Amino acid sequence: MYIGQLIRRHAAYRPDKTAVVFEDRRLTWRAFDAEVNRIANALLRAGVGKGDKVATVLPNCLELLCLFWACGKTGAVAVPLSPLLLPQGLAGLLRDSDTVMAFTAAAHADLFDEVRGDVPGIPAGNYVLVDGDRPGFRSFADFTAGAATDEPPDAGLRDDDVFNIIYSSGTTGEPKGIVHSHYVRANYGSIFASSWRMTPESVCMHTGAIIFNGAWTTLMPTFFSGATYVLLKAFEADAVIRAIAREKVTHVMLVPTQIVTLLNHPDFTVENVGSLEMIMSLGAPLHMEHKQQLEALLPGRFYELYGLTEGFVTILDKYDFDRKPGSVGVPPPFFDMRIVDEGGRDLPPGEVGEIVGRGPILMPGYYKRPDLTAQTVVDGWLHSGDLGYVDEDGFLYLVDRKKDLIISGGVNVYPRDIEEVVVQHPAVEEVAVFGVPDPKWGETPVAAVRLHQGHAADPDALKLWVNDRVSAKFQRVSHVVVFDDFPRNAAGKTLKRVMRDQFGSDG
Repeated sequence: MYIGQLIRRHAAYRPDKTAVVFEDRRLTWRAFDAEVNRIANALLRAGVGKGDKVATVLPNCLELLCLFWACGKTGAVAVPLSPLLLPQGLAGLLRDSDTVMAFTAAAHADLFDEVRGDVPGIPAGNYVLVDGDRPGFRSFADFTAGAATDEPPDAGLRDDDVFNIIYSSGTTGEPKGIVHSHYVRANYGSIFASSWRMTPESVCMHTGAIIFNGAWTTLMPTFFSGATYVLLKAFEADAVIRAIAREKVTHVMLVPTQIVTLLNHPDFTVENVGSLEMIMSLGAPLHMEHKQQLEALLPGRFYELYGLTEGFVTILDKYDFDRKPGSVGVPPPFFDMRIVDEGGRDLPPGEVGEIVGRGPILMPGYYKRPDLTAQTVVDGWLHSGDLGYVDEDGFLYLVDRKKDLIISGGVNVYPRDIEEVVVQHPAVEEVAVFGVPDPKWGETPVAAVRLHQGHAADPDALKLWVNDRVSAKFQRVSHVVVFDDFPRNAAGKTLKRVMRDQFGSDG
C-alpha cells in the first residue's frame, strides 16, 4: 500500500472527471496523472529516488501539488518547508532533513543563494526554480523536458516507507521533523473521508498553505475519494467566496482567523456559499461567539478538529454540535484517548489533565531524534502537552495548550477563558491572550486584540470592560494591546510567542 496508487487508480477508472482546479487550469484525473508521472520520471532521471529527501519552499502552486504525488510514486520523501523561514533556519532544516534536491520560486531564490554554502548535501545542479530562469538554478521546464508521462517503474514501496517529513513550527523550541509513512497518509485518506462524509462527487477547496499538515486532513480524503480538489494560491476572502459559488464547493477546512474574516465579509451569504456541506475548523480553538455566528448563518455544517501533527485527533461532528458546542468531539474509530495527571494516572470525567492518545495516524517518530520520540510517545501513547477534560459522554473539552498556561499568584489561568470574554466586545474581531512576567504575581495576562475595520477602542477602557466581565480576579488582564494584524505562521496560526516577545521589547 502506497499513496501514489490513488492517482493511477482514478486515472484508470474516472479519467475524464475533474481532479484539480488551480487558477485557470482544470485537470482531469488522466491529465493530472500524466503530469505527476512526468515529474516523477524527471526526479528519477536526476538520480532522486526512494528515500531521497526533496525539499520545497513554495507557495501554493500546481507544481507543488504534483511534486507531493510524484514523491508518492517514486518513494522520494517530501520535505515541505515554510516560505517564511529566515536563512539560518532554512539552512538548518535542509541539513537536518538530509535534503538532496530543492524546489523554490523566484521570490525565494535569494534565500537559497544565501545558504548554498551551508548545505553541502545538495549538489549545485539540484536547485530547481518553478517560475522562471536564474543563474544557479535549473528551470522547471528544463528539469521536466522530455520526461515520460507513463507510470514510473515500481519503486518497491511498502506501507511503512516514509512519505514526508513535516517540521514543527519551532514556536516553542527547536523545530522537529515529524515523519509520516505511506500507511499514515493512507489512513488520513480513509478515516477523514468517512468523517467528512466525502464522496467522489464532493468538491473540496483549500485556501491555506498546503505545506501545513492541517491541509492533509482534507487533501488526502479528497484524493482518496477521487473527488475534485480546488486549490487557491492563498487565502483572500473575496477569492474564497467567488470560488465556492463558482465551483459549488461542498467541503472546506479553515483556521479560526480565516473563519472570522469570512464572517465579517458582506458577501459571505447563504446565496454565495450555500453549497457547503462542511466547514471544518482546526489549528486553534474557534471562540464560541464565532461558532454561534457560523451556525446561525449556515446551520448543520460546522465540524471542529483538534489534533497534533504527531498523530492524534478528535472530531466534533456536525450532528453533535448542537448538544456539545463547547467540545472538540471524540476520537474517530480505531483511536483511543485518556486524560492523565502528572504521574500518568487516568483522571475521571470533569477533571483537567493532559490529553494523551493513540491511533492509526501516529507518527513513526521524529526524524533522527529517538530521544525526543521517546519523550513524546510513551508505551504507544502520544503525549500532547495540551490540557483538557472529558464529560460523562466521553466528549473532549480543550482547556488550553499547556505551553500557553499562565500561572499567576500560584493559580492556573487559562487564556482561552479570557479570550471568550474579550471577543464579545463589539469592537474586537480577534483576540490572543498570553502571559508576561510580573514581579508580584509571577505572570499576568495580557490581551492582544485586532479590531473590526472602522472601529476604535481605547485600550484602557477595553481593559476595564474585560476585567468587569471575567469570572475571577486572577483572570483580570494587566494590559490590552491593539495590533493592526497578528503575526502568523504559514498555516495562518497566531504566534503568541512573537507577540509576547514584542510586548516585552516594547516595555
